[in-house]
Amino acid sequence: MTIQTSLQLFTIKEQLEADLEGTLSAVAARGFTAVEPYDFVRRAEPLAAALSAAGLTAPSGHAFLASESFVNPDGSGTTIPVPTPDVVFAAAKALGMDTVIDPYTEPARWESVAQIEETARLLNAAAEIGASVGVRVGYHNHAHELEAVFDGVTGLEVLAGLLDERVVLEVDLYWVARGGVDPVALLQRLGDRVIAVHAKDGTLDPALAGAYPPADQVAAGEGSVPLVEAIAAAPAVELAIVEFDHYEGDLFDAIERSRVFLDEKVAG
Repeated sequence: MTIQTSLQLFTIKEQLEADLEGTLSAVAARGFTAVEPYDFVRRAEPLAAALSAAGLTAPSGHAFLASESFVNPDGSGTTIPVPTPDVVFAAAKALGMDTVIDPYTEPARWESVAQIEETARLLNAAAEIGASVGVRVGYHNHAHELEAVFDGVTGLEVLAGLLDERVVLEVDLYWVARGGVDPVALLQRLGDRVIAVHAKDGTLDPALAGAYPPADQVAAGEGSVPLVEAIAAAPAVELAIVEFDHYEGDLFDAIERSRVFLDEKVAG
């Protein structure tokens, strides 16, 4: 299967808010042909126009499907309700997107199997709606889904076992490693369920990785996360997605170095 390299646009969120068209053109100039939008429902029309102008596609995107309101990874949040799945999928279709991935559920929802069952129920219900309009549903992890363990099984794997076969996974390899789990072994266990990875790298230096946002992230291939080996362990991967939560240096240079590494090592 051909693996396409993409860019999670959250990486450049400030630049996008300042100049949507110019920033996407800059992404294309760095050699990308695909991106993964976030928060795309509110700006589907201008985003679709800007993507088209830049020659970019959006095969996947992030939108909440199992949460009623947005909660930041640092625990802060807002009372603004998220759009319903049918609204999300209509925006996805307008963008030519065939996979919508839930990007985050808070750690407090991973303290019991019953809570995970509820998250699975919501994702399965969304997948039923998505299937009717030709949109696939997925889930994206952070570290806490791996740190939660039930009878020796990680929370993410408990979730995978409860999901409708139509629900896929997008595994963030950096966060798996941060959660203390071997990304290669995890992807071997998850098998065909994984259709995308966030090929995010870092030194995993505890003094830097423990910050929020993490301060240890580096260009793909320059850190300690076994990206190439993990991707090779996932037989159904379609997308290898570049992402940074934080980067101190030249961000666009690091994005391009990541793409070059992935194109050379795993794409095609």
